[in-house]
Amino acid sequence: MAPEAGSRPPQAPPDLGPDLSQAFHRLNNQLGVILANAELLEARLSDDTQRARAGLVVSGALDAISAVQELRRLIVISVPPAR
Repeated sequence: MAPEAGSRPPQAPPDLGPDLSQAFHRLNNQLGVILANAELLEARLSDDTQRARAGLVVSGALDAISAVQELRRLIVISVPPAR
């Protein structure tokens, strides 16, 4: 599909530095572990109350992942482009 008229090609985000990028990567990995295990529990539990609690953990993990993505986006926006 051809790009729309007037649209700019996507640009790589500015470098956040190895320490910050690594911290985001580690945080996303840990949230992924929490999410995967909560989803497994939610699927396997037979007690409605326990399944609902596991569902809350799933929702919380998804919210946290979204918050990390938003934080990274905001940091990238505030970092001036390299010259």
